[in-house]
Amino acid sequence: MKFRTIAGCMLFLILALKLATACAPSRVVPPVTRPEQPLIEVSPQLIPLEKDDLSRSSLEQAIRNSLSYYERFPEETTFSFGGQQVPLSRMKRSLETFLSLLAESRSSEELADSVRQQFLLFKSVGRNDAHEVLFTGYYEPTIQGSLEPDEHYRFPIYEVPDDLLKIDLGLFGDQFKGVKLVARSEGKNVVPYYSREEIDFYGKLAGKGHELVWVADPVDSFFLRIQGSGRIRLLNGDYIRLGYAGKNGRPWRPIGRLLIEKGLIPKEAMSMQAIRRYLKEHPDQMGEIFSYDPSYVFFRKVEGGPYGNIAVPLTAGRSVATDASLFPKGALAFIECQKPIFAKDGVILGWAPFARYVLNQDTGGAIRGPGRVDLFWGSGPFSTIAAGHLKHPGTLYFLLVKE
Repeated sequence: MKFRTIAGCMLFLILALKLATACAPSRVVPPVTRPEQPLIEVSPQLIPLEKDDLSRSSLEQAIRNSLSYYERFPEETTFSFGGQQVPLSRMKRSLETFLSLLAESRSSEELADSVRQQFLLFKSVGRNDAHEVLFTGYYEPTIQGSLEPDEHYRFPIYEVPDDLLKIDLGLFGDQFKGVKLVARSEGKNVVPYYSREEIDFYGKLAGKGHELVWVADPVDSFFLRIQGSGRIRLLNGDYIRLGYAGKNGRPWRPIGRLLIEKGLIPKEAMSMQAIRRYLKEHPDQMGEIFSYDPSYVFFRKVEGGPYGNIAVPLTAGRSVATDASLFPKGALAFIECQKPIFAKDGVILGWAPFARYVLNQDTGGAIRGPGRVDLFWGSGPFSTIAAGHLKHPGTLYFLLVKE
């Protein structure tokens, strides 16, 4: 469907909302007294803060990265934290106080006691009455690529095209506040930006000079966009690191769900590795499967990193992605979940519970609501396996220093 004008875009959104409401099944809805808050305060005595399965140095580095993020803001900035607006100074002090406790404590038990005395803890309401959060994982892939196309390296990785428009409908009226569109112009008309199918299979961006690198495997290209960052190993042995630069504005739809619905992969066997395996065995279905997800990610060349959405380097095992509209960016958190136990050959033997402190430094298209967390595993083969198979319930807490 084409939006003929900006007004047409707004009219379409209004009609879509009305239609969705009209089509919803009738039911008795209890009166709303207040919006449910994503975080609720809990007693720190009930949380196993003594447990942390990673090195202190990695935690210190992740905290300092979040502090560098806070340094970019004016002092009057506030962050939404469990229904209250917390000033920037208190967000900074939370991290600085924790760093001091980390340096002074002689054991994990001593650190936990100090945290319980000096911090408030807030638990995510999660996705059910038990306040469970679904944990998944992501990683930084490494892909073989080339700066020039040839018969082997045929699949381009694109930067943000110069015809991509970002439209803030809030500028046209308060009723559209927070509504933003990604589009392009077609003559005097404003239309949605090209979908994945149009870009990858109809060549809508081909030959326009937006290619950053070329890769040999379309499956690698697809998963690079899912992860949002990665390294390209060039033919001369050098590396280029690519970071997230933007999207085409189309809704994200998981191809794993499609494969389950079609009965191609059992739900209990679903993983990133299972998807890869199916695509390799059925290359004739790639076009249909990839096109199911119209969302498309564009990249830029970066130094250092990989970076999260707050533009600080991610720390393996210490950085998480959550819904940026619900949880405070850069904040210190504590998680409980499960991690894989590996054999020497990389086969997962089982899963074991773990707990650790993490920093909220990223977000993602699939990470929506208080019941989702994506854990960054880093790079390398074990990280790839762990990220591809993690799909376990857990709990999420945020820490805030007391007044």
